[in-house]
Formats: sequence, structure tokens, C-alpha cells
Amino acid sequence: MSSNINLYDTDCSTWSTNGKLLQVDYATKAIDQGSITIGLRSQKFAVLVAQKRSNSKLSGYQEKIFQVDDKIGMGVAGITADARVICKYMRTECLNHKYVYGSQHPAQRLVIKISEKSQHKTQTYGKRPYGVGTLIIAQESDGPKLFQTLPSGDFYEFYGQSIGSRSQAAKTYLENNLELFKDCNDLNTLILHGLSALKKANQGEEELLPQSVDIAFVGLESNFTLLSEDRVLSYLQQLDTFAPANQMEVEN
Repeated sequence: MSSNINLYDTDCSTWSTNGKLLQVDYATKAIDQGSITIGLRSQKFAVLVAQKRSNSKLSGYQEKIFQVDDKIGMGVAGITADARVICKYMRTECLNHKYVYGSQHPAQRLVIKISEKSQHKTQTYGKRPYGVGTLIIAQESDGPKLFQTLPSGDFYEFYGQSIGSRSQAAKTYLENNLELFKDCNDLNTLILHGLSALKKANQGEEELLPQSVDIAFVGLESNFTLLSEDRVLSYLQQLDTFAPANQMEVEN
């Protein structure tokens, strides 16, 4: 039995007897080992909130959010080296599109290209899937967008989503507060919802610090912006007094 498993899990183009590509399953599990990244969008803004990790007290924090184009950015969970490869590909595609057409690359078409690139890894002998999941925010002519891509080549569009370790608690918060943030026109409130979801997922773990949290947003009148540590600190200070309306009703 073990020899059969070894046969199937060393090649991502061979199906197991259970009808699975084990290498794709392993790549998906790598996402769950990464630190959490949260994305949410309203009618006017899309926001990314991510928790960064440090290997030791002597090292800096790993990047979790990358700018792709003026109005496109991505947050990641999983193998950061794979994320950089995908980010470089996205930036190249955006530059080529801007050079040829003189306009921003359509976000959904870019997501499809990434998904096709990821899926190609699952049908080529000697390759392995990218061990990273992405949350991509973009501002389009019809409003902000939030997409998720997976190592299998699947992609989805969301109002709110979280990936990485302990992401289920953040998903529960987003589901419970969907009606509050999806029509929210205030950027500060939307960011605080993202930080509240991060706080729910981080309960009992290390304290949220401005050095260990990344916040980025994009909007109709705002290019992709990654906040400085000072601005992140100001939002973390507001978090203690922030209470969503439905949470206040439950407490009352």
C-alpha cells in the first residue's frame, strides 16, 4: 500500500486510486501552513489584511502583500518564493498589456492567466504545483474586485475570504458581518472589519503589532496603497473600541 502511495505522490500528473492528484493536495495543505491573509471588499474599496511571520528575533518579517499594478495587488499564504514567481509573472503581463493597449490589464483576465499557469503545472511531468494561495484585489470600471486562486488552477470571486492558518475563525467573522461591510462606503470601517477578523483568528496567539501586520487597499479614487507602520498602529489602537453593529446587538 505504501509503495502505491509513493508512486502517486511523486508525480503530479498521475492520478491516485482515490481519484486525486496528491501533489495538488500537498500544495493546498502548504497554504494552511502559512500565516493568515484576509481580503474583503465593499462597493467602493477592496482591502487586504495579513499577519507576517518572523523566523527569529534576529530576522525581519516576510512579505505577505505585493503590489502588481497601479490598481492591482495580491496577498499570499504558503510558500513565499512561489508567490514571488507568480507576482513577477503578473507584473510582466500588466506591463505588456499597458504597453500594447495603453490601459490597465483587466483583473479577471489576469486571474484566468494565473489559474491557467497553475493548472499547467498539474499536467506536466517533472513539475510541481505552486504551493501558494493568493487573494487578489483590484479596482475595475464596475467597482472593486476580490479573487482567490488555488494551486489546482481554480479561482473564485468573493466579498470576503481568508486563507492560511486559523483562517476558519476569520471566515466565520466575515460571514457573520457580511451585510455590514459589503455595502460599507467608509474605508476606515472596512479596514477595522478586516483587523477584527484577524483578531478573531489570532486569539490566544501572539499579539498583533504594527511590524507584524500588513494592510493594503485599493479604491475608485485610490491606487493600490500599502499602509506604513504608523498608520497600521493607529488602526490597531482603534480596534479595541471597534464593535460591529450585530455584535453590539448580541451583547445587549
